[in-house]
Amino acid sequence: MTRTLIAAALLSALATTAQAKDWSGAGELGLVISSGNSDTSTINAKLGLKHEGQDWVHEGNILALRAEGDDQVTAERWEVAAKSSHKINDMSYLYGSYRHEDDNFAPFERQTTVAIGYGRELIKNDVSQLKFEAGPGYKWVDPVSTEVSSQGELVLRGNVDYKRKLNENVSFYNLFLVESGQDNTFAQNDIGMQLKMFERYALKVGLLARHNTDVAAPIKKTDTLTTVNLVYSF
Repeated sequence: MTRTLIAAALLSALATTAQAKDWSGAGELGLVISSGNSDTSTINAKLGLKHEGQDWVHEGNILALRAEGDDQVTAERWEVAAKSSHKINDMSYLYGSYRHEDDNFAPFERQTTVAIGYGRELIKNDVSQLKFEAGPGYKWVDPVSTEVSSQGELVLRGNVDYKRKLNENVSFYNLFLVESGQDNTFAQNDIGMQLKMFERYALKVGLLARHNTDVAAPIKKTDTLTTVNLVYSF
């Protein structure tokens, strides 16, 4: 639990540094602790950063998740992602992306993907935003089983990002990511609602679903995570 609290503090420090260097973004933190007949604790922290210039857009994300129950770790995942996009025009762009995750309770202990591709904003107004990305990439995975060595394969990366304001204080979002290769297809869907409470603070309720098509028994193909986070935007 100490490592995760340190990670949450690091995310906060990064957000402060980013704000000072004219980056925009949002930091999220969710914490649940119970005691009595059973002692459980869950913490998840996120930080998203964005810098947009005349020709380039740079984005980065960090995520930390840890859960403990009766002195046993039941979930632990770390993820970092980055993307740089070069604008073709107001609606289209070319991008290069990187994503790495380390998860001790997933079908693959580590996954790293690099990709390039084309993106386009299909809807862009004050109420709704919809954009998609697609392109080739390469993925390295380390299976949970120590009997299987690291594997790599070509993948097709796709991403769909949708946001909509329902009113001045409530917004809906859905972010879908897929990395499809010959050996395995990884798909992740993040859907939820965000309620603005103050100028910079909001409450966010989300459901994250992650699916791998090829896993070793008895590991399940699909994981879900429900979160309630406090969000600070800057």
